[in-house]
Amino acid sequence: MTSFAKRAAALCGLLLMGAQAQAQGVADFYKGKSVDLYIGYSAGGGYDVYARLVARHLGKHIPGNPTVVPRNMEGAGSLRLANWLYNIGAKDGLAIGAVSRGAAFDPLFGSPGAQFDAEKLNWIGSANNEVSVCAAWTTSGVATYEDMLQKSLLMGGSGGAADTDQFVHVINGVLGAKMKLIAGYPGGNEINMAMERGEVQGRCGWSWSSVISTHPQWLRDKKVNVLVQLSLTKHADLPNVPLIMDLARTPEDKQVFGLVFARNVMGRPFVAPPNLPPERIEALRKAFMATMKDKDLLAEADKTALEVNPVPGEEIQKIVIDAYRTPPAIVKRTGDLLKGPN
Repeated sequence: MTSFAKRAAALCGLLLMGAQAQAQGVADFYKGKSVDLYIGYSAGGGYDVYARLVARHLGKHIPGNPTVVPRNMEGAGSLRLANWLYNIGAKDGLAIGAVSRGAAFDPLFGSPGAQFDAEKLNWIGSANNEVSVCAAWTTSGVATYEDMLQKSLLMGGSGGAADTDQFVHVINGVLGAKMKLIAGYPGGNEINMAMERGEVQGRCGWSWSSVISTHPQWLRDKKVNVLVQLSLTKHADLPNVPLIMDLARTPEDKQVFGLVFARNVMGRPFVAPPNLPPERIEALRKAFMATMKDKDLLAEADKTALEVNPVPGEEIQKIVIDAYRTPPAIVKRTGDLLKGPN
């Protein structure tokens, strides 16, 4: 063996030993501990369902096999949780969160409730690449996208930072729809109950994965009409429902829609606070992707018709960084639309 080969072999050995020591350090840290998985919404909604599914299986894939405990911390469309993780929560890997897909973009658009730097948060991964919809209760008299442009429609909302509210504002502002927002519900589950009671007539920003997993009977019994799908590409289940990107009237409108609905790629995001030791965030990301392939998780998801189409944390981190490089004029227009009418 040449001297160069010997040096290379020695270097590889040192790197391997370092990686093994790092992995052992992560396992030693997590062994016998609990990881709190905070959920930014109330119990029973789509985010809660996904988060609790992940919580049931994540611990066996984290080195040291900690117990993962789901806890709800609803408020302001999950901004309360995002702020808490960034400013207050433990920065050691024992507190992680399931937040709104739009939370990462709220600081970009100047939301006064967003007290965090989304680029400094550690994005762990997303359990699904989502398509959202606007849907109306069958008695509303609104059955199609064209109806939505012509008739007033009362839509339930869960906070200024939530998709339920922001998507209504964007569609009204860009396309001239006539939706009226009834805000203040804790989460999607409460909006759905409000639809049943007749308090509101529909909701936007409702993940299709959540519709088919939590209310398939509504589709079967034709209690709701799906009006438009909100994403960058169509869902295979909805070939005849118009896609928001195809409804843009100008190139600038399309840029706005692209910035708003890019969040659906990170449709069910999981996040950790900033300043975590790099080896722990790497371990959490690897554990998350392993969890998404776990046969027990997939079997459980299949039983409840829950979509699992995971996106790695590194890809989400890039989506967030790229969003913050968008031309300022497009960001300003989009931000103004998301805030709604004054």
